This record gives sequence, structure tokens and C-alpha cells, in this order.
Amino acid sequence: MNWNYEKFIQLSDAEEYFDFFQLPYDQKVVNVNRLHILKKFSEFIQQIDDNNTELSNSEKLNIYREALEQAYQLFLESTPQEQKLFKVFKQKPKNVITLTELSSD
Repeated sequence: MNWNYEKFIQLSDAEEYFDFFQLPYDQKVVNVNRLHILKKFSEFIQQIDDNNTELSNSEKLNIYREALEQAYQLFLESTPQEQKLFKVFKQKPKNVITLTELSSD
């Protein structure tokens, strides 16, 4: 497929990315996991760009398409809490003692 890189860099909504790459998606899944899908997709893009500096924009777009598909698939099979993409999911609550921290002496 031959996509326009200039158009790609102007996209911002999850649906725009799926439409651009002509990927099917469930609107309910995107509505619930929008930020998480975009965050994971962004991480994949960064890895692709860091590890494939010699690729043309057209070649990158082909790999980006696969990356978006992977990011979407990830949240079909997992939850945002399991993926811990955002800081809020990585932080341990303050002033809370979990049951695993309690011990009987």
C-alpha cells in the first residue's frame, strides 16, 4: 500500500489512524481504550524510528500499520491496568497496606 506520510503526521484521533491504514476496529473497544491504544502505538513508532533509521517513509508507514494493529490487539486481550502504560497505574497507593504486606507474628 502507498500511503501519504504528510497526511499521516497530521492525524491525531485513534479513528483517523485506523481509517488511514484501512484497519477494521470495534468502536466500543476504541472508546474504552483510546488513550492506551494511542500511547502504545506511539511507543511502537518510537521503537520503529529508533531502530530503522534507513527506512523510507513509505516503508515506515507499512510497519506503523502493523504497530497500530498490535496496539489495538493488545487491548482486546489485556487491560490498561495490566499494561501499566501511564504513571497512575505504576504508582503504589500511599497510606495503603496490602494484604501481602501483612504478616502474622
